[in-house]
Parts: sequence; C-alpha cells; structure tokens
Amino acid sequence: MPGKLLVTGGAGYVGSHCSRAFAEAGWDVTVFDNLSTGWRDLVQWGDLIVGDLQNPADLEAAFARVKPDAVAHFAGSALVAESVREPSIYYRNNTLATLNLLEAMRRHATGYLVFSSTCAIFGQAQMDTIREDHPKNPINPYGMSKLMVEHILKDYDAAHAIRSIPLRYFNAAGADRDGKTGERHACETHVIPLAIQGAHDAGYEFTIFGSDFDTPDGSAIRDYIHVEDLAEAHLHALTALENGAASTAYNLGTGRGTSVAEVVSAIERATNRKIPRRFGPRRPGDPARLIALPDKAAKELGWVASRSDIDNIIRSALKWHDKDRAEHAAHSKA
Repeated sequence: MPGKLLVTGGAGYVGSHCSRAFAEAGWDVTVFDNLSTGWRDLVQWGDLIVGDLQNPADLEAAFARVKPDAVAHFAGSALVAESVREPSIYYRNNTLATLNLLEAMRRHATGYLVFSSTCAIFGQAQMDTIREDHPKNPINPYGMSKLMVEHILKDYDAAHAIRSIPLRYFNAAGADRDGKTGERHACETHVIPLAIQGAHDAGYEFTIFGSDFDTPDGSAIRDYIHVEDLAEAHLHALTALENGAASTAYNLGTGRGTSVAEVVSAIERATNRKIPRRFGPRRPGDPARLIALPDKAAKELGWVASRSDIDNIIRSALKWHDKDRAEHAAHSKA
C-alpha cells in the first residue's frame, strides 16, 4: 500500500512528471525543493516545502512534518559544461546534498529511496549499447558526482539497511500528455527546447555542438526517452522497493540512438519550418554516443519505454512549449 513520499526536486522537469505518476498511483506526495531551478507552478501533485538539501535544519523540519516512508530524489545540478567549469557546485549540490538527505533518512528510519542518476557515470561508451555493468569512467564532474552518490548508496544499504534504486537516465525529453508540466529552464541548454526555439523565433540560429564526432553525420548521438516513460519507470522502481526488492541500478533508455541533426530534422517535420543552424565546437565533457541497453529494467521491473518514438517526443514537447510560451506572453502583457 503506497504511503508517504518525499520528492526532492519535485518542482523541476523530471521531478514534476514523476510526482504526477506517484500521486496517481496513490502515494501521498510532498515536494521538497529550494526553487533555485524548479518552478512553483509545476508543483501540482502534493504540497510544497521550500527548503535546501544543503541545510540539515530544513531537512530535519521536513522529515519531522512529513514522516516519509520513502524518498524519490531528483534534486541536483545537471549541466555537463558547467560542471567542468565549476566542479564545486556539483560536488555540493549532488554529492554532499545526498549525504545530508541520507542522514535525515537514517535519523527518521525512512527505509528506501529512488535516485535520479545518469548515463554520464559511464563516460565514453565502449560498446554500441550500455549495460549496467559497463565500465564507469566519468569524463566530467557531473557524472563523477552522481557516481559518488551511487557508491554512497551501496554503503548506506550495507551499514544502515537503507535500500535504493539508482535510475540512470539517458536523455529525458518530451512533456506531460495533458500539457500540465514540461521542460522549462531559466537558462536553457537542452537540444529539443533550443531547436524548437529555432523553429519559432526569427533570427535565432540553432547551434549543433560538434560536427566531427565518430558518428554517421558527425553530430552526437543520444538515447532520447520520453519523460512520461521515465516517470513510469520510477513508479515501478518505487513499487519494487515497497515490496522488499534489494538495492540495484537500472539503465533507462530505448536502445535506439538519435543524432542531434536527426532531432532537428524531426522538429522541422513537425513544424513544417526550416531551422537555421550552424556548427559550433564540441562542449567540454561530451561523449560521442550514449545509448542504453534497457533489458534489465524490462526483465526485473517489467518496464519498457512505450512513448519514446522521436516524433512522439517532439509532438508532446511542441504542445508544451506552445502553451508555455502563450501563457508567458499573456502574463507579460497583463
């Protein structure tokens, strides 16, 4: 029977979609977010506690109030290039903050956690598709900060019986089926929203970072997964832990790769508009290709991505961005 769930980072992109899935499955959701990159209006499925994981007093107050049975942990920083420039942000916001969270869970006997991890822990792919046991050699501080958390989680399970499932995302994309939540960043760096901007804004030129990767068209290849598929995977993981599953990690993807140039072409098809583009240098810390082998999640969690066709991802993203742009314009005029 689902109980009380604390969702850190639930005002953000993936966290808000997962909060909906958790609430609709019967979990009593409370979001804990400092709103530094999250959005108050995206907290629609549960109460919001504004607090910071780097402040143990905020965590103590939240745990005393909510008394959560479980935690879904999305809060953190996730920009690869920024992590190369400012690694201290990533070790504080991702690694140290999770340690604070685990200590609060330990004090309040909260038994299990689903963790938002990343394919960046693997570094350069050594095979066409990446299994869970692929060598882990992060090439940027973002990936390293998340890998450190995965090691900490193993140690906390061994020492304190706090079970956990790290879910390693490949590239989250798309938006909620009803347009209630979607991808919104104050400083946008993600491919699909930026390419959509290129389809809408006259004079905007979309930049493809890297034209000399070892890929068929020279642009980086990623495994794009619909954010509602991700939300469903989190719900499956949480249910597994609720039912007593042991700690383990899963790679979440489709097993298919799509290049940045192919994403741009998909948006051009969907909008019937040509997107002005140019090629820029590779971003620091970017591998050539990252594609999941999601067989373990299918076998053990019964989860398979069903919404992640690139054209479906683009349609849902366009619907959200059109709505969000229109609402922003209306508020600007008010």
